[in-house]
Amino acid sequence: MRKRGRGRERGGERIPRSSVRTFTPFYFLVEPVDTLSVRGSSVILNCSAYSEPSPKIEWKKDGTFLNLVSDDRRQLLPDGSLFISNVVHSKHNKPDEGYYQCVATVESLGTIVSRTAKLTVAGLPRFASQPEPSSVYAGNSAVLNCEVSVDLVPFVRWEQNRQPLPLDDRVIKLPSGTLVVSNATEGDGGLYRCTVESGGAPGEGGGPPKYSDEAELKVLPDPEFTSNLVFLKQPSSLVRVLGQNAVLPCVASGLPPPAIRWMKNEKALDPESSEKLALLAGGSLEISDVTEDDAGTYFCIADNGNETVEAQAELTVQVQPEFLKQPTNIYAHESMDIVFECEVTGKPTPTVKWVKNGDVVIPSDYFKIVKEHNLQVLGLVKSDEGFYQCIAENDVGNVQAGAQLIILEHDVAIPTLPPTSLTSATTDHLAPATTGPLPSAPRDVVASLVSTRFIKLTWRTPASDPHGDNLTYSVFYTKEGIVRERVENTSRPGEMQVTIQNLMPATVYIFRVMAQNKHGSGESSAPLRVETQPEVQLPGPAPNIRAHAASPTSITVTWETPLSGNGEIQNYKLYYMEKGTDKEQDVDVSSHSHTVNGLKKYTEYSFRVVAYNKHGPGVSTQDVAVRTLSDVPSAAPQNLSLEVRNSKSIVIHWQPPPPATQNGQITGYKIRYRKASRKSDVTETLVPGTQLSQLIEGLDRGTEYNFRVAALTINGTGPATDWLSAETFESDLDETRVPEVPSSLHVRPLVTSIVVSWTPPENQNIVVRGYAIGYGIGSPHAQTIKVDYKQRYYTIENLDPSSHYVITLKAFNNVGEGIPLYESAVTRPHTVPDPTPMMPPVGVQASILSHDTIRITWADNSLPKHQKITDSRYYTVRWKTNIPANTKYKNANATTLSYLVTGLKANTLYEFSVMVTKGRRSSTWSMTAHGTTFEFVPTSPPKDVTVVSKEGKPRTIIVNWQPPSEANGKITGYIIYYSTDVNAEIHDWVIEPVVGNRLTHQIQELTLDTPYYFKIQARNSKGMGPMSEAVQFRTPKADSSDKMPNDQASGSAGKGSRLPDLGSDYKPPMSGSNSPHGSPTSPLDSSMLLVIIVSVGVVTIVVVVVIAVFCTRRTTSHQKKKRAACKSVNGSHKYKGNSKDVKPPDLWIHHERLELKPIDKSPDPNPIMTDTPIPRNSQDITPVDNSMDSNIHQRRNSYRGHESEDSMSTLAGRRGMRPKMMMPFDSQPPQQSVRNTPSTDTMPASSSQTCCTDHQDPEGATSSSYLASSQEEDSGQSLPTAHVRPSHPLKSFAVPAIPPPGPPTYDPALPSTPLLSQQALNHHIHSVKTASIGTLGRSRPPMPVVVPSAPEVQETTRMLEDSESSYEPDELTKEMAHLEGLMKDLNAITTA
Repeated sequence: MRKRGRGRERGGERIPRSSVRTFTPFYFLVEPVDTLSVRGSSVILNCSAYSEPSPKIEWKKDGTFLNLVSDDRRQLLPDGSLFISNVVHSKHNKPDEGYYQCVATVESLGTIVSRTAKLTVAGLPRFASQPEPSSVYAGNSAVLNCEVSVDLVPFVRWEQNRQPLPLDDRVIKLPSGTLVVSNATEGDGGLYRCTVESGGAPGEGGGPPKYSDEAELKVLPDPEFTSNLVFLKQPSSLVRVLGQNAVLPCVASGLPPPAIRWMKNEKALDPESSEKLALLAGGSLEISDVTEDDAGTYFCIADNGNETVEAQAELTVQVQPEFLKQPTNIYAHESMDIVFECEVTGKPTPTVKWVKNGDVVIPSDYFKIVKEHNLQVLGLVKSDEGFYQCIAENDVGNVQAGAQLIILEHDVAIPTLPPTSLTSATTDHLAPATTGPLPSAPRDVVASLVSTRFIKLTWRTPASDPHGDNLTYSVFYTKEGIVRERVENTSRPGEMQVTIQNLMPATVYIFRVMAQNKHGSGESSAPLRVETQPEVQLPGPAPNIRAHAASPTSITVTWETPLSGNGEIQNYKLYYMEKGTDKEQDVDVSSHSHTVNGLKKYTEYSFRVVAYNKHGPGVSTQDVAVRTLSDVPSAAPQNLSLEVRNSKSIVIHWQPPPPATQNGQITGYKIRYRKASRKSDVTETLVPGTQLSQLIEGLDRGTEYNFRVAALTINGTGPATDWLSAETFESDLDETRVPEVPSSLHVRPLVTSIVVSWTPPENQNIVVRGYAIGYGIGSPHAQTIKVDYKQRYYTIENLDPSSHYVITLKAFNNVGEGIPLYESAVTRPHTVPDPTPMMPPVGVQASILSHDTIRITWADNSLPKHQKITDSRYYTVRWKTNIPANTKYKNANATTLSYLVTGLKANTLYEFSVMVTKGRRSSTWSMTAHGTTFEFVPTSPPKDVTVVSKEGKPRTIIVNWQPPSEANGKITGYIIYYSTDVNAEIHDWVIEPVVGNRLTHQIQELTLDTPYYFKIQARNSKGMGPMSEAVQFRTPKADSSDKMPNDQASGSAGKGSRLPDLGSDYKPPMSGSNSPHGSPTSPLDSSMLLVIIVSVGVVTIVVVVVIAVFCTRRTTSHQKKKRAACKSVNGSHKYKGNSKDVKPPDLWIHHERLELKPIDKSPDPNPIMTDTPIPRNSQDITPVDNSMDSNIHQRRNSYRGHESEDSMSTLAGRRGMRPKMMMPFDSQPPQQSVRNTPSTDTMPASSSQTCCTDHQDPEGATSSSYLASSQEEDSGQSLPTAHVRPSHPLKSFAVPAIPPPGPPTYDPALPSTPLLSQQALNHHIHSVKTASIGTLGRSRPPMPVVVPSAPEVQETTRMLEDSESSYEPDELTKEMAHLEGLMKDLNAITTA
């Protein structure tokens, strides 16, 4: 490298001695790049530089030079690359991870640095989320999460049933590690887990792989019903670098399976016709080789024909820094100012720093960054020579470009640009300066104008050139004490003045001037020392600044004129700012006071004042703070809730209004409450402002009350909340026994703590005073903590990591502790950090609003105290039914602290939890809250209704069914409707009430070979549900030869039953066999029967036969006449098919023995079946004669042990009825069926039955039988009533009685009240009970229930008289019937 010196000969002529030095090529061939490594592997960071001579290569890590000589793991390769063997990486020791930079140096030339390269070492595998058990319908998509750090994603593998899972077009792994299975088949079911190679790929010393939890994926068959469309994986905002691939995940599930389509910025995308776009399994979108044009908002739309859902995500494309203009090599002279230019682009916008010979240039008075990225060097000195590099950096990467600065001697002219660099072959030999005299020093250099920031210099021409027209001048100046000089040149030849700008006030500068002619620079003038003026005087602070609140929204500020620098104050600027914010506002004021309006109420503001004069702003005053006046609150209290304590008190809870709306100090709260039924009668009570709950006592039991709360300040009362209702208990809770076991217990172990959550006992009728939590290592008895009864979770602190704890939970009250619930948990290892980036919501509460709606509210501790959401966070609410087998959640997003969940199932316990998401950060799920929706009327009928015939009893059928699918509450009863006419009005059907816990019922004594139609209706405490579809059943046929004995036996076995239909051949003497001894199971034992038969003898049999023949002839003729009358009356009734269906009359003979028969019959009654006998005609409910009273009581008592005995229900006996009944049900199901009552249009059938009945007990045994067979209580002598067990709260249905024979005076509509009052004669008094609706197992206010009025009964005196005459059978016929029964028993015994 050639240098050129400078010398003088005598006479002042310059002798050229050298040419211009050239720029030296010095640059990097290869620079290091960002590298991902794994623990235990080897890494090479490439670097190679070019220069002549060869440069020395060194390396920096995190800005510090590495000592590679004594390092046994890191060494420098011959080409300059850095080799690192056996990478070290642990939690507390990461010596190899960091930023590396290659430094190349050439002695006497300079130093250049490469771009920085980041070496990342993949850490220990940790799962941010793990796969969870799930189910998928065939043909749908499933998502299994396995999220790890970005560095480890390349090492994630999936296994199915512990075998590597091959990926294909249908089963893919998303860039996050999540597995997507689309178009699921049976083969996709199984156990899945993801695995991460611990610290690296196999074979690189990474250690054993880490496995996630196993989760089972169940593939369900495609059901017939549809399900809601939900996203399993939504796209999230994504950042990609130019040229990379981007995957926007989007997976949806529903029935039918949805189709996925994509839009970008409202424009539909077609992946099939695009080379850049591809639709992956499940519907995810892949964009190849992204460009800046691909950035934008993408919409994923899922549509299955029934509904459409959509989600959106933003794709941001980042671009690495790139040079638009690189710095160029520069020649310069000392004292000159130069600028290195550097223009860069990139996304995000890159930052630029400058490096000189490997060291960062720190901006100063002489090194300045101008025009954002350019480097300006002022007043060059020789040491400024070297290599300057512009380094641009953003989030994506960094680049560098450099240039060389050469400072020439003053006698060497600067070459014309370009070239930017010169080689030895193209050295620019500048023409040497011509020889001649140089100018002498300029004369009389003076500072003609001195200001604070600039100085104007003038001078005279040099003595050697008095005219000086062709002279140019350079002014050199520097701060006193600073070596570095700057230069300012005159703008044209002959000019002898210059103005130096941008000086500092009150600073001493040294100036000298030098003239140049065509031969070169002359002598310098003597130094001139000049001091700039001090800064002008600015106004001082305004004194006595005061501020006072003028109103709730305005503040007045006053001040006085500043004491110093007060000449010509032009104006003032008033600055003010709300306390707690950093946004200051200002207003120009020309006077000494100002009122600021539009401020927030009861908010503190700070004020300051700055005075301005012609020189600018003065000194600011100190801040003065003042608060605006208070006002009435502008919002109601929050989170109002009611807690029913007992039957006479309710606790009301609330939270203050939002802080921004309180408008002052809350001095109290006004509570107003009223009965829901008396809205005008309002009671008020005041509580202090610090109190957030109040116990309201002295309320009426079982009464609904409305409450509202308003906040008060000293200014008045703010708006009140909406009315909120609660109902006091019908009766107080029980504390005579310990509470039951809590219904659930959940534990969540952390490192040194365990979070315990639970739900209260299911039976909430028992008082719970609190909960006792026991815990310990291996035993729960080491420690015990008691918490309040309202608490639902607790955190057990100060535990040992990696320890097995046993936890027990017991509810307790004043009686003692209940049954414990056990759970165990293992605390996490100390090395596992808590992975929750955000705090989950707290205080989750579920408020039940209706049978299908629950409001969820919560609080967010990561928000300010006023709980006001000012950022873009949102909340996700998820819920499911509280069934262990149900793991499918529904969820919804909310941007407020509450959410209304609708479309729920009635009378169903749901659990709710909430999580918060802000940007890419999400919390864990909150503690669960539980709520049970209110009951609702059944919305579906009983299902699977079947009717079958009872074996051996063709007249008896059994109706079976299953509860409704949508019972919406506890089923308290069923009603069976049946009729022979499917098109009849429903009030014309016969009804059979059945208790709610039974699913089968038998109906007896139906007509043979007749189609019947059956419907069933369910009821709960809210009302009746819909009826089932009619089910048809035809009773079987029966011929007289083989069916008659069975039918007769069946008829005689029943309680109050009628004889079977035997057709027109029926012989009255055969009816005499319907005695107690005609049954296969007689109350007399078989040996007694043999004694009777032998003792009577053959003579009696012969006499009986003779008399029987005589009676048969006589009775047959009489019976035929009456049967004709029966046909004429009954033939047209709606339950009769035709004349051949006319049934013979019921024969109630030897009633005392008939009623005793069922005691020994039915050895194994079906406990599930209930039978309902209903009186067949008016005569069946004839009042009991006084003489039969004691007889009735005896028989009744003998039946007490057989209340579940089969009792007969006959449609034949109901023919002619039109039952129109209202059926009140209590909240508890009835244990016995309700008896039906004949209405007014039963008279035709009643008449026929009366006229056709031959052998009746003259002592009113018919009514006696009915009472006994109905399990009647002591109900008086002449009051037959439909009756149920006295222990059960089903309402009694009074059955009107037909008065004894006499003048027929009837009330046209006998009301229900007299009937009920007549029941007071019973030994067990029955009052009319009311249906009640249970809330949380407690009594609730009664619902009014209508008791049916008795139907009208119409009868003529002639009918009654005719009935009496038919009750006169001769004694011989009765004996005949008795002996006939003995014979049948004998036959049965001998056969056996």
